[in-house]
Amino acid sequence: QVQLVESGGDLVQPGGSLGLSCAASGFTFSLWTMSWDPQAPGKERESVATITKTGGSTTYADSVKGRFTISRDNAKNTLYLQMNSLNPEDTAVYYCNAQGGGLDWGQGTQVTVSS
Repeated sequence: QVQLVESGGDLVQPGGSLGLSCAASGFTFSLWTMSWDPQAPGKERESVATITKTGGSTTYADSVKGRFTISRDNAKNTLYLQMNSLNPEDTAVYYCNAQGGGLDWGQGTQVTVSS
C-alpha cells in the first residue's frame, strides 16, 4: 500500500538549518508532483514547496522562498526539504504528499524552532 515516511525533524535554534526526508513506497513516485505540507499548531496544513515529477521545476510559498529548497531522487523514491534560516514561525509537523494531497498521509515529522 502507499506509504510516506517523513524523517529528520528536530529541535533547532532560530537561524539554524535542518534537512527533512520523505521515503515513498507503494506507488510510482516518479509519476507524481510532490509537495511538503507543514501543519503548525492550531492551523491548517498548507503547501510550502512543490516539485514536478522530474524535479525540473519547483515552487515555494512566499514565507519560505529563499530559505527552503525542495528536491527529489526518483531512483531512491525519496523527497527532500532543506530548510535554512529557520525561525519560530516554521515550527510545525511537516508532511510530504502528492500535490493536492492525493495520497495517504504519513505520520509527519516534528520541526520545532526555539531558543
